[in-house]
Amino acid sequence: MRLFLIFLRIGVMNEFQYRINLAVQLLQSLIAVGTGLVVLALIFQQTTTLSGWTQPELLVVMGVYTIVGGIVGFIIEPNMGQLMQDIRMGTFDYLLTKPADSQLLVSVRQFRLWALTDVVVGCIVGAWGLASMSATVRPVDAVGFVVFLGAGAVLIYCVWLLITTGAFWFVRMEMVQELFQGIYRAGQYPVSIYPTWLRTILTFVLPIGFAVTFPSEALTRRATVTWALVMIGFTVALFVATRLVWRIGTRRYSGASA
Repeated sequence: MRLFLIFLRIGVMNEFQYRINLAVQLLQSLIAVGTGLVVLALIFQQTTTLSGWTQPELLVVMGVYTIVGGIVGFIIEPNMGQLMQDIRMGTFDYLLTKPADSQLLVSVRQFRLWALTDVVVGCIVGAWGLASMSATVRPVDAVGFVVFLGAGAVLIYCVWLLITTGAFWFVRMEMVQELFQGIYRAGQYPVSIYPTWLRTILTFVLPIGFAVTFPSEALTRRATVTWALVMIGFTVALFVATRLVWRIGTRRYSGASA
């Protein structure tokens, strides 16, 4: 936690050097959300539900999708990008010599403060959807949302780190990361609208369903205890697997000083 707070403070100081980036990031967030709202409006001109989801419920999904995107942009994406660069340039050596766990260091070095504008915009969109549903969020719904959202963020971190760890073997992994970013856009809609084979991939291979759809289901009272237990078990298993792959990858690494 001390390392996390130290790097967070440094990251905030660095971001405040370029405050215009806040306006740029906010504009990007509004354009992305505005585009999504236009698409939803066009869809619901032709139908009243989409695979059982109403328009207000899909607003909640879009809000959660934007929140998760903000979390990814805030801490996961910048750290994974820096790790890939360090492996390619040979500067990963400096992390291995530090008196701290290397996986921890590569996971908390970089922060993009202004990416949190996505979190704020996502909260507004999600609240709009809940208000349109005239739904009251019960304490159990809020707890379920937090659990699903936290576990979903951990799952995305694990998958992204597994992809990035491939750089220990293949060096250039940028194309794979860009592919993941493109597939993530499928999370704008509930995974239940997709065919079974694609739904399985978006849930257990690229856990967008766990990260976006499941928190949305908690807020819209669709979640079940069974799926909550499945998600928690899957998160623990994937985190352990990620740790093992990380240890194997670092043993294989040979950098500038090797």
